[in-house]
This record gives sequence, C-alpha cells and structure tokens, in this order.
Amino acid sequence: MSEWPPKPENEIQNTSSKLQNSSGQEWQILEKAVLASVEEQRRTRRWGIFFKLLTFAYILFVLVVLGKSCSNANTDPTATTSAHLAVVDIVGTIAADKQSVNSTNTIKALKKAFESKQSKAVVLNINSPGGSPVQSDEIWQEIQYLKKTHSDKKLYAIIGDTGASGAYYIASAADEIIVNPSSLVGSIGVIMPNYGVNGLMQKLGVEDRTMTSGKNKALLSMTQPVDAAQKAHVQSVLDNVHEHFINAVKQGRGKKLKSQDPAIFSGLFWTGEQAVALGIADRTGSLNTLKREMNIDKAINYTIEYSPLDSVLGRMGSSIGQGFAASVAEQVQTEQTAKLQ
Repeated sequence: MSEWPPKPENEIQNTSSKLQNSSGQEWQILEKAVLASVEEQRRTRRWGIFFKLLTFAYILFVLVVLGKSCSNANTDPTATTSAHLAVVDIVGTIAADKQSVNSTNTIKALKKAFESKQSKAVVLNINSPGGSPVQSDEIWQEIQYLKKTHSDKKLYAIIGDTGASGAYYIASAADEIIVNPSSLVGSIGVIMPNYGVNGLMQKLGVEDRTMTSGKNKALLSMTQPVDAAQKAHVQSVLDNVHEHFINAVKQGRGKKLKSQDPAIFSGLFWTGEQAVALGIADRTGSLNTLKREMNIDKAINYTIEYSPLDSVLGRMGSSIGQGFAASVAEQVQTEQTAKLQ
C-alpha cells in the first residue's frame, strides 16, 4: 500500500517507470511504421518497373509497326511475278559504314537481283564520287562471280551525274556502261589527303611531343616535316592500289577502250560524251531508254537501304536494359538497407 502523502522519491521513480514504458511503446510503433513504409516503397518500385517495361514494350511495338508501314511496299522484290529490270543503287559515298554504299549490302542486293527469275537484266544505278577502294573492289569481284554463274543475264551500269573513282571501278565490271552526255566519268586514280602544319605550329609556339616505338609509326604526321623515304613508301602503296584499279578497268572494258593514252588512268575525268569517245563508256542513254530497248515497262529496286529506325531501336533497347538494371539495383540496395536497420 502506497504511502500518503507520497514521498518525493517515490513520485520520481513512478514517473521514470511510466516514461520508460511509454518510450518503448513509441519506438515499437515508429519501427512498425518505418517497416511498413519500406514495404510500401518496395511494392511501388515493383509496379513502377513493371509499368515502365510495359510502356517501353508498347512504344517499341508501335515503332516497329510504323517502320514496316513506312518502308517500301515491295519488301521482297523477288516475289514479283512480272518481267522487270532489277536495279541496284550505287548512290553516295562508298564506305564500310551502314549509311554509305558498302560491299555487304550491295552484294546481297546484287545476288537477289541476279537470282530473281523475273529479272531480265541487272542495272547498277550509279551517282557517286567514289570512296573506299576495298569496298569497291569487293563489289567488283562479286560482280565477276555473279556474271559467270548467271551468264544469261546482262549487267548494265547507268551513270547519272557522277560515276568517278571507286564508282567507276564498280561500273567497269558491267557488260555495258550507259551515261548522260553531261555525266562526269572517270577519275581513275588513288588519293591520300595529307596536310603539313609544322610551320604554323612553330609560329604559335606549339611543340610536337609525339613519341613512337617504331621510327615510321608517325608516318606523314601533320606536325612533322616530310621524310623522303617515308614519302616514297606511301607513294609505292598508292601506286600499287592504282595498279589494281587500272587492271580492273582493263579487264572489265577490254577491247572497248579506244585509246591507250596513259592520261586515261591519270585521275582525269570527262563528260559522258567524251567518255564514250575514249571507250571508257559505251553510249549515252538512261534507264528509260534501256526499258524501251528491252521492251520492259517495270524496274524494281533491289537496293538494301539503311534504316535509321534500326539504330533507334538498338539504342532504345540498350536504354531499356540500363534502366531496368538500375531499377533492380536500387531495389536490392533498398532491401539490404532495410535489413540492416
């Protein structure tokens, strides 16, 4: 039985006991609230990840559908049942990248064009200043093979504004080269651009500190004087590539070359009319004149075109993967932190 009136010491002890009990209950309630909040955050993140993936999948599906609908209606030119000219474009710079005329896609298109039962002839539609000698030669080599395996099908090269350098390299493999009188044709040569800025650097007080482990590793550096031996070596390389070009033209054109003037292979270019006179082209005309001559109304393009949508979808797929990985990592980190607490 408690004393009355209570002593001050007893009041302090009772008050302290009540505060401790109250404090313990409050911490338990607070802990439960925090854990409930963490669990709710987990659920929210899981649903967030799910809906993000669902949204990305929907956008991806829409883009694919739009890409297909915006592409050429004739996605499979070999499926046509009517006689036609099979056209393959050599338009733009010749290079290894997907956006340019490259050997991989061009060879695929040429194979389909030659193998099509309804294509009566194959046409190279050329409007290009040239580019990579390697890509050009790979296309040239494949044309030689396809002409042998499909000897019943002629290959025409029709040059528009320009058919120069690597583009003419490819054209020389055709059975017949048709040009416009004002086309620019030729430029049978090889070039390696290079500039020297060492004099400018000296005026500006800039020092070249390039280091190499081989004395020729900095060959034709823009910041160093030209070394005679190195220049002679590079010239021999260019001459060797040039010789490949000359041999390809001579093999392709054969006796059609009306002149043996070395100037033909010096890098000069001519109009279409002049090219016919020299024998580096056969005659003037166009795709329409060829269609009339062969009594064929239809020309179908077999070119494999670069689609920017492919790169967009690729980047989107990468972004989705990175976003998903980041979300999962964040969720795992949150769960580990909650367990530690």
